[in-house]
Amino acid sequence: MRFASALCVLLSFALPGSAGEFSVGFGEVDVTPEVGKRPVYIAGFGQNRKATKVHDPITARAVVMGDGDEKIAFVSVDVIGLFLPSVERIREKVTGFKYVLVSATHNHEGPDTLGLWGPTPIQTGIDADYQKKLETGCADAIRAADKARTPATVRIGKVSDPDLLLDNRKPVVKHDELVVLQFREPKTNKPLGMLVQWNCHPESLDSRNTEISADFIHYTVKHLRESHKCPVAYFTGTVGGLMTTLKLPIKDEKGKELADGTFEKTERYGRLVAVLADKALKDAVPVKLTPFTVRTQALLVPVENAVYRLGWSLGTLDRTMYAWEGTPTPKKFTATKDVTKPVAVKTEVGYLKLGDLEIAAIPGEIYPELVLGKVQNPADPGADFPDAPIEPAVYDQLKGKHRMLIGLANDELGYFIPKRQWDDKAPFCYGLKKSQYGEMNSVGPEAAPIICGTFKELAKGK
Repeated sequence: MRFASALCVLLSFALPGSAGEFSVGFGEVDVTPEVGKRPVYIAGFGQNRKATKVHDPITARAVVMGDGDEKIAFVSVDVIGLFLPSVERIREKVTGFKYVLVSATHNHEGPDTLGLWGPTPIQTGIDADYQKKLETGCADAIRAADKARTPATVRIGKVSDPDLLLDNRKPVVKHDELVVLQFREPKTNKPLGMLVQWNCHPESLDSRNTEISADFIHYTVKHLRESHKCPVAYFTGTVGGLMTTLKLPIKDEKGKELADGTFEKTERYGRLVAVLADKALKDAVPVKLTPFTVRTQALLVPVENAVYRLGWSLGTLDRTMYAWEGTPTPKKFTATKDVTKPVAVKTEVGYLKLGDLEIAAIPGEIYPELVLGKVQNPADPGADFPDAPIEPAVYDQLKGKHRMLIGLANDELGYFIPKRQWDDKAPFCYGLKKSQYGEMNSVGPEAAPIICGTFKELAKGK
């Protein structure tokens, strides 16, 4: 990013015994904003970037998986992010599910859905009517996927390509693994659909673009749909750090390097990600995705970012704030409007075990160091908290055969930065003259320890 939930642990464990028949369904809904009648503010870079036309659609794509009568739903939409209150409203619109995960691709070329990119820094960029359309569209996509459910077999493939990512913040740590799930009809082996998860900011069109677009994801999905003749759902993963295509050399088929901010580079990159997914499928193996185990934790994360606190006090960021007393899981979550005192935001962390696949559901843009166990050690002397304990790595908690991380899952709290790599005050790390990008779009230095610690407990079953 440039720039009713229970008040305690919600645990839902799959009961032992034989699983029911596995089924899957896909659904999608066009949620493109109408450009022309009212301003549509494009999210992801600066304020007052008004859309002039639509280049390609903004889409909500859902996957519903069933274990007999038990169902879970994943939906991803081509926007910058959705706050937990929007997720809760979407969940209220659908019933009968063990769990509903709502994610955003973190698209920087779609409408503002968080409020940060309006005409001025103190004016929201959200269109309330569009927000309702978006939330309804996500729910409709889930219903369509549920209605389309049919028995299926599943294969999982994984492949890495560090050349398709640029990490623009030191230390350079890339989460360059793409994961793909392919679902097929048991008798005919006909493709029923694909779920693709990759770790990169959809921002290749840069800040100058004024056309509504899903960025490279539009082309990734388009290529895979055409080549496999089935629906495709794309989910974002580890994008903090910052995983990006900007300034990443991408050449066309003739060897010409393509410029940032062009649809030529965006399309080429999208197709390269699709080719990477095809490569992953070549070595894909059968995987069992039942039974379903889901554990979620509602918790508080302190908000120390002065800009965010001001935004919430002015109504630019529209969500409830809570009194922060130093405990992520207090006995009572107390709402407050007094941001002169310590405050926090309520969010949700999730752990899923779908048969042989474990999934981390992380409510923001987590740094690869925190996922892969590569937090700098020892810390750079210029760091603000060089002696901070290293957070428990997300992937170290996943012990199953297969693993995956879905970012911006059920919330968007910005960057989760390793505390010992937090670098907001001089002297700066690596001898730099100014702070690197990141801290300005994080709720604060305590976010990573709290999120990673919470996930560790969830993975352990506590």
